[in-house]
Amino acid sequence: MKLDAVKWSGALVLMLCLMAGSAWAAWEWQANTYGQQLAAKEADQQTERTNLANANSAQILAEQGKRFALEQWLAASDQAHYRVLTDEKTKQERLRDRLATADLRLSVLLDTTAATGGDGMPATTSPGGVVYGTARAQLDRAHAQRIIGITGDGDQGLIALKACQAYAKEVSRTK
Repeated sequence: MKLDAVKWSGALVLMLCLMAGSAWAAWEWQANTYGQQLAAKEADQQTERTNLANANSAQILAEQGKRFALEQWLAASDQAHYRVLTDEKTKQERLRDRLATADLRLSVLLDTTAATGGDGMPATTSPGGVVYGTARAQLDRAHAQRIIGITGDGDQGLIALKACQAYAKEVSRTK
């Protein structure tokens, strides 16, 4: 009976060893399979991150290109605006100088409708010409220069407004 017990205990130990070995083999197989799945998932995620990074880089480069083009346009626009503004100031200075030296005189039309009976036509032509002459009054130099200064400020305002409108139009077009 003792021999039988040793046989059974040996068989039991052998069976336990086989069970432990098969459990270990199954564990290793599952771990290997799970590791491969994790590695494949990690590779997929890395590929996705790389694709996103490349897409972001392309978008950033496109935006930088747009920004560069807008900066170039703004620089050209500023130069054109400065040139127009400088030319306008030069014209105003020349006009002011001509007014100051009496090379040029500003005059205004006088309303002669009340003096001629309300029809707007003078009774006779002026002795020096064939066109009906209208009565004119010359302005004082100081007043003429003030008027030129006011119109110059208005011209500068219109030039600045045109530049702002062009800028707003360009910025809204590029978006």
